Amino acid sequence: MGNIQAFAADYSEARDKFLAATRLSGARTVRYDNPAKGPRGESLSTDVARLGLDDASKVVVTISSTHGVEGYCGSGFQVDWLATVGSAGLPANTAAVFIHAINPYGFAWTRRVTEEGNDLNRNYVDHGKPYPVNEGYLAIAEDLVPADFSRQGLEAADARLAAYRKKVGDVAFFRAVSGGQYSHPDGMFFGGGGPSWSNRTLHAIVETYLKGRSDVAVIDFHTGLGPYGYGEPITHYDIDTPASRRVRAFWGESVTESKRGQTASQARDGLGHHGPNRLLREPETRLTMCTLEFGTFDRESGHKAFRADHWLHKYGDPLGKEAAPVRAVMRRQFYPGTDDWKEAVLFRGHQIVRQAIAGLQRGAI
Repeated sequence: MGNIQAFAADYSEARDKFLAATRLSGARTVRYDNPAKGPRGESLSTDVARLGLDDASKVVVTISSTHGVEGYCGSGFQVDWLATVGSAGLPANTAAVFIHAINPYGFAWTRRVTEEGNDLNRNYVDHGKPYPVNEGYLAIAEDLVPADFSRQGLEAADARLAAYRKKVGDVAFFRAVSGGQYSHPDGMFFGGGGPSWSNRTLHAIVETYLKGRSDVAVIDFHTGLGPYGYGEPITHYDIDTPASRRVRAFWGESVTESKRGQTASQARDGLGHHGPNRLLREPETRLTMCTLEFGTFDRESGHKAFRADHWLHKYGDPLGKEAAPVRAVMRRQFYPGTDDWKEAVLFRGHQIVRQAIAGLQRGAI
């Protein structure tokens, strides 16, 4: 079932545990230094570990911390897999790549965003083209992150948001809030301003470790949506394409497809899904990718948590006395930290990766 001691108390401990597990497994590691510092002035990095032959044609990849604070989940799984499965779980001609803390700033600061303020899962757009305009976000931006965060200020902002939601309906409201916006750099779900450091680093990792491979499976670990402790494999491929059929062949009937409207996410472009999929193209490489989303608490409490986080970093003091309670709420929302939740992550994580490795062996679909 795995060892829940693989999970960490903060970013630095997570990195230490990851590197210790790589040494135990014999994996080779490369460090990508992030320009930012953590809240205690600590250095930050994305670390990549690789197991298996350098020329293996099949590769299974796991990514942790696309959304910073959600890194506790993926990191814990990566540490446990390296420590308990390792190279013994890899068939011939198959390698494993572990991308640990692709957004180390967000992990260290208990935020979802990168040091540039980017929601990395909205940042993988073509930055050479005009950014899409989220008219709904423009209408409610100041109420989503109000300057007045007192009880009275929040009540007034919430009343205006409720009126807007009633006017446009739930679907349009959630799309306005979380679909991605490119107009407010210090606002929620901002994806613009150019490719973030994490975006550029992921591209460099894909070029180094995945280019030229015949079959690649990528699992990107996330938290925050869905039933508590359940790991939902989500695909963003177009309906009934070879890639979407591979996703279902790999992971079965539990797969949900965003293009069929089966997922809670309202994002349309800029997803982490688009990064590797725009670099690795068939027929040279068959890429099969899913987002593995583990449920925590309800959507409304999540909205309140990162609303407060954005207020803290826009109007407050991220190192002041008001920071600790904001971070505590963020951490609990995206990493409940209970033993049963950790056990659920490990069980489902091992299952999904095992299925991915088996799928890679079957080859073309």
